[in-house]
Amino acid sequence: MKKFLSLAALLIAATLHAQEGMWMLNTLKQINEADMQRMGCKLTADQIYDINNSSMKDGVVRLGGGFCSGEMVSAEGLMLTNHHCGFDAIQSHSSVEHDYLTDGFWAMTREQELPAEFYVSFLQRIDNVTEKVLATVNDNMTEVERKAAIRKLGGELEKEAEKDLKNISADFKSMYDGNEFYIFVYKDYQDVRLVGAPPSAIGKFGGDTDNWMWPRHTGDFSMFRVYMGPDGEPAPYAKENIPYKPKWHFPISLNGMKQGDFAMVMGCPGRTNRFMSSHAVDVALSESQPSVVKVRTELLDIMKQDMNADPAVRIKYASKYASIANYWKYFIGQQRGLKRLHVYDKKKQQETDLMSWINADAGRKAKYGEFLSLLEKGFAERKKYEKAQTYMNEAAFGSEAVEFAFNMAGLKEALATKPVDAATVAAQVAGIKEAADAFYKDYNASTDQKITAAMYRMLYNDVDKGLQPDIMATIQKKYKGDFDAWAVAMFKTSVITDRARLDAFLAKPTLKALQKDMVMHTMESDLAFYKGKLNPALQAAQPDIDKGYRLMLAAMREREPNRMWYPNANSTIRCSYGQVGDYKPGDAMQYDFVTTADGILEKEDNTNDEFVVPAKQHELLVKREYGRYADANGELVTCFISKNDITGGNSGSPVINGNGELIGIAFDGNWEAMSGDIAFEPELQRTISVDIRYVLWTIDVFAGATHLVNEMTIAPAPTVKVEAGSPMGMMTK
Repeated sequence: MKKFLSLAALLIAATLHAQEGMWMLNTLKQINEADMQRMGCKLTADQIYDINNSSMKDGVVRLGGGFCSGEMVSAEGLMLTNHHCGFDAIQSHSSVEHDYLTDGFWAMTREQELPAEFYVSFLQRIDNVTEKVLATVNDNMTEVERKAAIRKLGGELEKEAEKDLKNISADFKSMYDGNEFYIFVYKDYQDVRLVGAPPSAIGKFGGDTDNWMWPRHTGDFSMFRVYMGPDGEPAPYAKENIPYKPKWHFPISLNGMKQGDFAMVMGCPGRTNRFMSSHAVDVALSESQPSVVKVRTELLDIMKQDMNADPAVRIKYASKYASIANYWKYFIGQQRGLKRLHVYDKKKQQETDLMSWINADAGRKAKYGEFLSLLEKGFAERKKYEKAQTYMNEAAFGSEAVEFAFNMAGLKEALATKPVDAATVAAQVAGIKEAADAFYKDYNASTDQKITAAMYRMLYNDVDKGLQPDIMATIQKKYKGDFDAWAVAMFKTSVITDRARLDAFLAKPTLKALQKDMVMHTMESDLAFYKGKLNPALQAAQPDIDKGYRLMLAAMREREPNRMWYPNANSTIRCSYGQVGDYKPGDAMQYDFVTTADGILEKEDNTNDEFVVPAKQHELLVKREYGRYADANGELVTCFISKNDITGGNSGSPVINGNGELIGIAFDGNWEAMSGDIAFEPELQRTISVDIRYVLWTIDVFAGATHLVNEMTIAPAPTVKVEAGSPMGMMTK
């Protein structure tokens, strides 16, 4: 169990690690409250997380199980998140005739709001179940047995927390690599509707060029409304549903920020690997990351060519392209950062120092002494298969048709079972039809044909021949290694690559047709290779890796009991706090902590789709029509940076000042610190956020959707003292 620290120890640790940390809400009071208040936070830990009274946790939402975060900004269910988080919803309602991606979308009435097709979750509570879990395992278990026992108990604890309650979901989570365990209980709301989104020229201004970069001028936001049933409970989409009444919504500050001001981010960071071993860093740098970048570069080039040639393809592939491109550039930056900051060498030294401490005591050596040899052995084995694993995930399953073929596997099995059960076949057909509706809406067969040929060609050329699926031998033998000819034949005949052919097949499905289908054959070859050879090899190495990390983390925490420890991100709600601040990215360089609308006009290039400025926005900015959203100097601040610790999944998280007021929406990290998910760099690491004043300016002045701003609570300069234990105190005007 975690040891609670004295105030003096906390302040000493905070001096060394002031900004680093994705902190669990249920431990803020014991670990972080004093440090946060020292840095300028005027809130108590109970005002942030309280399971008995309304608190800020009730205003933070997890989108769709954790792909993004968001925040409630009105008593009528309005929610803000990033533009890129709402991109799927915007794209799904777009067409050549109604191009909301290009033109933006604003619901001027609630009747005009559009279904978003994702759900949101509100945290109810966090339960520490470490003692229960550790009581079921012992040192005589193998790592496989240990994981199985923990997994079984985790499922039981989830069911116990849910207690057959509707719309309540529980997530069992391991922390500190299997040393602590928690249950996170959520309430899920299914009816979420798109309310507003700026044109992509604002929401994605800078495109791939500016992605992960500072300075930034991107209005990366979109707006939704959460609905509930007339009885006040979550309900599926229905016209009679009413706006959700949040227990908490964030007041919005128009007062801006200055250098050194307190800033806090609350959201659901997806994944970090701060305790990654040097051996894992080596595998990432030598095998997985270069492979991801190479495959995605080819994939994106093909997509972009077809998107530029056809507006319909552009709309269909906009969301897919953005998703792939985002982490394509991320891995480029992470490789650069890991090398530039010598992360491998630093990890190696940390392991050496830890082993020296372990070896200095016989008891510690018996308990933890094998951690390093386990990690070395496990990652040495994994390294043999890492490139093949990456190419299978990125290239083989980069073919949309091959990926969709997994939906057909159940039908083929049903048709092959004698006697054929008509009800089972009918159920499989119905499931395929439902999946097909979503698939073909955003599918272009000619684009996928080019991608499929290119991806399998790369797999053949780059991966050891002994680590390739059997379909490669077929292509070499039957098509003489001509991947284009193979793809042409496959896409011309498969029932999967054409909706009309699929519908005709599903009307009278036969086993013979699926046995002859080239896409099905490719999918089955890939799956057989993955399940029969690749995955077993990878899994064989995993127990050593898991145990090595578990022992390493336990040793690290025992060695430094007074350190402010936090677990790796794992899509659970966290709090990160720091200060607004500039930084020095390199020699003879200094970056300010804010950007202004002047930078939009400086970057404007209407011949480049990444830097187009809409005519109306251009006119308003040239005339400096900023309204009440200008700062004290008369400037419209667009984005700002702060020393907060975030990662993917934090996109859309609220950025909050010391009074608990919303000052921005987090949307990115900075290029110089792309290694931050593995090794935090306090001098370089910054969170990039869109300033809430630019968000409101876009909604109000640019779009004319003033009714949405009027629905929000605009906080004046604080005039009322916030009383401890009064969660809504900071909202008093």
